[in-house]
Amino acid sequence: MKSLLIPIVGALMTASLAACGSRTGAGTDTVAAADSSFVSPLSVRGTALVNAVGDTVVLNGPSLGWHTNWGRFYNEGTVKALKEKWGANITRAAIGAHPSGDCQNAYSVDSANAVNLAMKVIDAAIANDMYIICDWHSHENTLADARNFFTVIGEKYGDSPNILYEIWNEPLDIPWSEIKAYAEELIPVIRKNAPNSVIIVGTPKWDQDVDVAAESPLQQPNLLYSLHYYAGTHKDWNREKAEKAIAAGLPLIISECGSMDHTGDGPIDYESWAEWMKFADRHKLSVLMWDIADKNESCSMIASTASDNGMEWKDEELKEWARLARKTIAERNAKK
Repeated sequence: MKSLLIPIVGALMTASLAACGSRTGAGTDTVAAADSSFVSPLSVRGTALVNAVGDTVVLNGPSLGWHTNWGRFYNEGTVKALKEKWGANITRAAIGAHPSGDCQNAYSVDSANAVNLAMKVIDAAIANDMYIICDWHSHENTLADARNFFTVIGEKYGDSPNILYEIWNEPLDIPWSEIKAYAEELIPVIRKNAPNSVIIVGTPKWDQDVDVAAESPLQQPNLLYSLHYYAGTHKDWNREKAEKAIAAGLPLIISECGSMDHTGDGPIDYESWAEWMKFADRHKLSVLMWDIADKNESCSMIASTASDNGMEWKDEELKEWARLARKTIAERNAKK
């Protein structure tokens, strides 16, 4: 979870940095998992994500937390549980690019650990017939490190249809022109090894100014653009920006979201969450929910007492947000 923007007196003001976790409850009964041999090559057609036969694909699952602090969940058992017990068909590896708040052991500090954990969960997603977003979890322009990271990942997994590449998680209050130039430099690095992969491009102001990106999109195929929100804070005004972007032809993915305030804490706003899901359903948008972590804030889904291995999680170790996320994932993935 990161800083997001809130509307104040008709203007958008930056919000503070955050992470995630809290509350109790939720069962661990197995729900319907994604169909066998679900994964096929993806592409973007118009504003839709489609599979190899041209059918629209809507992906739903929880994002893993920053690898820096919650790497204990970056394993086969957790990914398997997300598919078999939560019904997820996608997850997200949030590889911290640089130190941020209490997340310190980032790629820039220990690149080997970052790459190792990314590969662990990519391998697990492939083994479990799921998609995975390989997310460069950065707020800043870290082009040189991103180039090195995606070169290594692409050289190993460039032929895999399971991976979507998210190249800049949440740009801060950074102009679209800079984000666009960054993408134009980095996309060829990924395309060298994964020429037909879907790449997710960040948008200004914590992935909220998607309408600004829509005014001058990148002229390349198979791109999605990030839209992030936290339902307790981001409401009609944020959806209006997204509606404007979609109307202009910009393909979106909700690669991170939560049901609470932008801080990652506070009560779950069930009413606002339901409005966001109606919006996502209307536009057939894929949704990644933040996050599989055990910090004592309400956006963190797992209790600190839980096993590293998701297959061993107990009912009482899944928090209130986990229960809502799992319910939403199962319901959305059951829709045809």
